[in-house]
Amino acid sequence: MTKRRGERPPVPEALPVPVVDAHTHLDACGAQTPEQVREILDRANAAGVDRVITVADDLASARWAAQAATWDERVFAAVALHPTRTSTFTDADRAELTALAARPRVVAIGETGLDYYWDYSPPAAQHDAFRWHIELSKLSGKTLMIHDRDAHDDVLKVLDEEGAPSTVVFHCFSGDLDFARACVERGFVLSFAGAVTFRNAGALREAAAWVPADHLLVETDAPFLTPHPFRGRPNEPYCANYTLRDIATLRDVDVADLASTVTRNAERVFNLGDVVQSQ
Repeated sequence: MTKRRGERPPVPEALPVPVVDAHTHLDACGAQTPEQVREILDRANAAGVDRVITVADDLASARWAAQAATWDERVFAAVALHPTRTSTFTDADRAELTALAARPRVVAIGETGLDYYWDYSPPAAQHDAFRWHIELSKLSGKTLMIHDRDAHDDVLKVLDEEGAPSTVVFHCFSGDLDFARACVERGFVLSFAGAVTFRNAGALREAAAWVPADHLLVETDAPFLTPHPFRGRPNEPYCANYTLRDIATLRDVDVADLASTVTRNAERVFNLGDVVQSQ
């Protein structure tokens, strides 16, 4: 942990090639208005993070994310009901999420999955909601964005039983090398947040060093999981810069090369080029 817990980390020198923050929560970062969204994205641009996927965890957040993605061309959205919110999940909720998922700047169904760390929602409700979101991903043609906390085996079991959508991203990947191999064997993409920079995260760092380059994304999960050496301070999309640089060192590759690869991956995974062309 660093001191100055209430202060944002400094904005680092821009990356030589811009990257996409594959998972952030702009509303939880304090943005509510178009002007506040623009301020956050301007800071990100200064660090070489030129686009973000802002992700919902409840219906109000899903409405906001879908709207915010129309305020700034650098913002795209993902919509879903977070597994910890699934103790009540009504037909009206499902209908609204289905409508939001159809919007062109909504590029993913997420975050959805299983969370056995918190007990806000019983496992049965989480499983039912997860299966429904998998089906929505298939019907909408949008990427499935997975939240997996202390539930590795069951997440894979449900995906295997339901049949995974064509594109699946494990947001804030938290597994070890064996789990990474199991995911990549299934064609899934692994997105690494600031936790991969923590010096006590040996198993996670081993997975990040191994994962094939075309299965790798970088994210912030802001305002959470601020990367080392600023752990404990507020996170924002520009901090993806720190995480990418750390992963480049871990993998012993050039920062510009890794940034180029991560950008191509994000554009492919979320069909960002197609979204821009459709505007």
